[in-house]
Amino acid sequence: MNNGNTASTTGARNTATTTDAPSTAHAPSTAHAPGTTDAPSTAHAPGTTDAPSTAHAPGTPGAPRKQRRRRRAAERRPRFAIAVTALFFALLYLPVGVVVLFSFNSQKSLTVFEDVSLRWYTAFLHDDVILDSLGMSLRVSLVAMAGSLVLGVALALGLVRSRSRLGSFAGLVMLVPLITPEIVTGVAAMLLFKGLGITLSTTTVMLAEITFSISYVTVILRSRIAALNPEVEEAAMDLGATRRQALRLVTLPALLPSILASAVLIFALVFDDFVLAYFTTGVDPQPLSVRIYSAIRFGVQPTINAVGTLMLAGSVGLIVLALAIPRLFGRRGGLDLLSGK
Repeated sequence: MNNGNTASTTGARNTATTTDAPSTAHAPSTAHAPGTTDAPSTAHAPGTTDAPSTAHAPGTPGAPRKQRRRRRAAERRPRFAIAVTALFFALLYLPVGVVVLFSFNSQKSLTVFEDVSLRWYTAFLHDDVILDSLGMSLRVSLVAMAGSLVLGVALALGLVRSRSRLGSFAGLVMLVPLITPEIVTGVAAMLLFKGLGITLSTTTVMLAEITFSISYVTVILRSRIAALNPEVEEAAMDLGATRRQALRLVTLPALLPSILASAVLIFALVFDDFVLAYFTTGVDPQPLSVRIYSAIRFGVQPTINAVGTLMLAGSVGLIVLALAIPRLFGRRGGLDLLSGK
């Protein structure tokens, strides 16, 4: 009996083994033909992570966090550069802001602001000495503007139209006053007038300012003249106009925006100039900048704050006008003309 039961049990186990073998050998089910999409889905073990899902190309929504952080860091603004720029402008314009603020102070104090008042502007309008200096500065600025424009336009035309080596050399020489320290120009002008026996007065200031301003006008107009088409002027002469008529009717109208911008810029520069005016002015009357310096030497008065504020407002207005005039005519701005772009 026992041998029979053992034999039957062994036969049952062998039968179960033979019937279960095909269920564990799934090689044919995993050997898919190339190009099928079922192989990756059946090749994963239970509990494993989907590795191919994290291998996306950079820039896709599923990009790794490190790449996202690097991209965000590259897109951030340079905070250090912004801080340095803000500090620079603060140190540059904070003193100017203090002058403007205390020009409206009702008290004489230059350290404590009490109340808003126009007291010092009224005092400025009733100060005859400062008003005389203001009138002289305006006269010097207007004369220097007119003289430098006439000479600068002629010189710019000559430098552009000249094709000789002397013209190129003269063009380089015209840049020297722009890079030379103004104090050197002022001392040289004073020594020249003293050597010629000319008494320092308003006339000497005008001559010195005209000489100093010619370079600015020439540089501004030279780039504009070089951009003009010479065939337009030649066409006017072919139609019967003389060279002077072509210059007056064709060339100068084309240069009008640059001429106006140069005029306003020269007026602002001469009106604010101190170094050249200090070395070439006489005793009385003195330009406004020199008068303010003389008054500060004996103590700062609140009236000086009002004068400085008015000079600042006038200078900023003139410079903005000089930069805006070419654009009103549909031309390049004053900054582009100065840079030669």
